[in-house]
Amino acid sequence: MEQTQDSKCGGGISRNDAIVSVGATTSRFDTLPEDCISMVIFHTTPRDACVVASVSRTVKSAAESDLVWEKFLPPEYSSLALPPSLDCSSKKKIYLSLADDPVLIDEGKKSFWLEKASGKKCYMLSAMDLKITWSDSPAYWQWVTVPESKFEKVAELCNVCWFEIRGKISVRMLSKGTHYSVYLVFKRASSRSYGFDHTPIEAEVGFAGKEVRKTFVFLEPSDTDPRSGYGYSGVSLAAVSRAFRTRRPWMRFPREEVEGERESGGNVEEPKERGDKWSEVKLGSFYINDGGCDDGDEIEVAIMETRMGQWKSGLVFQGIEIRPVKEDEVTK
Repeated sequence: MEQTQDSKCGGGISRNDAIVSVGATTSRFDTLPEDCISMVIFHTTPRDACVVASVSRTVKSAAESDLVWEKFLPPEYSSLALPPSLDCSSKKKIYLSLADDPVLIDEGKKSFWLEKASGKKCYMLSAMDLKITWSDSPAYWQWVTVPESKFEKVAELCNVCWFEIRGKISVRMLSKGTHYSVYLVFKRASSRSYGFDHTPIEAEVGFAGKEVRKTFVFLEPSDTDPRSGYGYSGVSLAAVSRAFRTRRPWMRFPREEVEGERESGGNVEEPKERGDKWSEVKLGSFYINDGGCDDGDEIEVAIMETRMGQWKSGLVFQGIEIRPVKEDEVTK
């Protein structure tokens, strides 16, 4: 079976499947006026438009028309600072540019891009756009420039015992009918950080003024702590929550107690490398429905460790990323 691959729109599919997806009577569809074909594709998704373009030259012309791709673009696209070299005569090229290359908005404090397959809106709130406790004190935080960041400045943690970062974004900036996940994007300032290697960090995500979902995360990857022999991988939320309630370090709980609580409590999120010289850890998720959210609503995000009191240092924070949950993960 011949395979058709369009990496530009995030996926491949067999040519036979592509034809079936248009309909059982492909030949009749193919003979419709091109503007009629465009109107049919108009009601699909960017990925669908790329798939059906493989059916025939006529359908490809319709699928790549400005009528189709302008619908996939956000209303504010014309006000964005697009690359000067971009050919803006093609709406599809504008779309692909926004999917491949995030643009800075809000005076460089946020970045914006589109999820390639769906056209859903994605954002990163830079460290400059976040509320970081003591960030105006050079003894605790430094604002530095790093070449691998898309932003002018990132926040480097020098030394704090009260670690707290908060951010928010207006609901009206996000795509409706969308499940979103929220990630903290960061990396080590040097070979090793201090104070995070055995400390669960509290994370909160939710609508402002309403009940938020709370969880715990680690900001150091899975390793064995040489002092205790414990590893982080698979640590249960129940054990961590109990440790915080009793103000007792979670690693002092016997291994069998931690193991016994994994099934009921789920696991604490750990950081993963992104492939762009940064790491990320998932803080939580939320859903923007099709009509029930007020445009004045805001999503609030918080990550903090203020109870244990130990000093922490050695991490650099680029920002908080908000992006759609992948379709195969929504139903899990």
